[in-house]
Amino acid sequence: MSWEADVAELRRREAMALKMGGEDKVLKQKSRGKLTVRERIDKLLDPGSFREVGGIAGKAQYDEDGNLVDFMPANTVMGRGRIDGRTVVVQGDDFTVRGGASDAAIWAKQAMAEQMALELRLPLVRLIDGTGGGGSVKTLEKDGRTYLPRNPGWDYVVANMAQVPVVGLALGPVAGLGAARLVTSHYSVMVKDMSQVFVAGPPVARHVGEDVTKEELGGSWMHTRNGSVDDEVASEDDALACARRFLSYLPPSVHELPPRGPQEDDVNRREESLISVVPRDRRKVYKMRKILDAVFDKGSFMEIGKFNGRPLITGLARLDGWPVAVLASDPYHYGGGWTADASHKCIRFVDMAETFHLPVVHLVDNPGFAVGVQHEMAATIRHGSRALAAVYQATVPWCSVVIRKAFGVAGSAHTNHERLHYRYAWPSGDWGSLPIEGGIEAAYTQELSEAEDPAAMRRDIEERLNRVRSPFRTAEAFLIEDIIDPRETRPLLCEFANLAAPLRTAGKTLFHMRP
Repeated sequence: MSWEADVAELRRREAMALKMGGEDKVLKQKSRGKLTVRERIDKLLDPGSFREVGGIAGKAQYDEDGNLVDFMPANTVMGRGRIDGRTVVVQGDDFTVRGGASDAAIWAKQAMAEQMALELRLPLVRLIDGTGGGGSVKTLEKDGRTYLPRNPGWDYVVANMAQVPVVGLALGPVAGLGAARLVTSHYSVMVKDMSQVFVAGPPVARHVGEDVTKEELGGSWMHTRNGSVDDEVASEDDALACARRFLSYLPPSVHELPPRGPQEDDVNRREESLISVVPRDRRKVYKMRKILDAVFDKGSFMEIGKFNGRPLITGLARLDGWPVAVLASDPYHYGGGWTADASHKCIRFVDMAETFHLPVVHLVDNPGFAVGVQHEMAATIRHGSRALAAVYQATVPWCSVVIRKAFGVAGSAHTNHERLHYRYAWPSGDWGSLPIEGGIEAAYTQELSEAEDPAAMRRDIEERLNRVRSPFRTAEAFLIEDIIDPRETRPLLCEFANLAAPLRTAGKTLFHMRP
């Protein structure tokens, strides 16, 4: 009179689901050097923490007597687990079952993962491999009809962007809806030579006259440079490690604050190298990442989007354990001047900091927007003005350190000037509406054209202007609050982080973050 037989049937079905697409399909997946979806989940989550939901959903075959004779699980595996002891939702595509196409999926599982993350206020990790829910023309023949496109559960996908941290990992060829799910995230990763991302694959591309391979059409070499995807890694293990690390800086949802990490680095640490890292010759560049490594907690800086929008470095770091969002100029690219893609990068990153209540630290060396026909054609001023709006709309605590240049409209984006300034400058600071080196010709055009010796006049003008160029003159007028010894940067930033900690406010932001 017990239910033992039914429990035995449940265990049989669970065992069948664990076989995924079958031995041959699993071996084929492994022969490509790829993990299975269940191996990925095991590596992502703390050992033994995965609680699967809907594990026996799929397509069953029965004999004439109603006995189960075969079972193919849905190609979505989802549930809850823990990363470093913190609960997350994970959803993974099973490429061994029809390559992730929707004619083998139960779409409600994907939608439920999104809904679960939203309503339980938990981070979401998507392990995407295949079309990630996209369809196949085979459904026309099977169903005897077609349909108007819809994206089931997409309202949850959009809502999650303003509510919970979302990570997308491309772990194989990703097309159509899978590609859209990958980039509609706060952080995305591709595996070099394993992942490709495209709206439609090579067979469709051939119909528009392009005979290309998957890698040529959408390899990581492309999408981590054009800004579609944030980072490129060498292996699946690296991708999973990136997801774990990214989430360590963020709260479970906008309704909580980011957790403080270990306080193991001396807040008063002074780095002697900083006194000479910036050359006195303004024409020479320096390595901003050395400054980042010196001022933030040791080993805490996680760069995001390294290969896109390269005049601007973005990432997450810690100061005395507190997580912060980092913006920094890279003078090796356009001298740190903002291009259209750097502006897009700024918008998206500042929006994320605002969404998840992360204080911003901005290390500034910005000569202005990039100049020339190429940048005018790219509508740099429009995209740059949107970046300026993102900076001015941000309400999180914000600290700027002017390392060298801050010129023009883009230079003014170093902070919102209407807010209380946590702002410092190094003695190497150099600022204004235009750099003297290019501004003299613009301001003294007539005088130079009428001079007997234009070169001598230009040298004389430059000498006069350089005498008032010192940042100390600006400080005398209280137009910059403090000039600091570069070696004092870390102690002052740690002070800012501790002052900012009680000012952070949990709760929904006023906008939906864009993907």
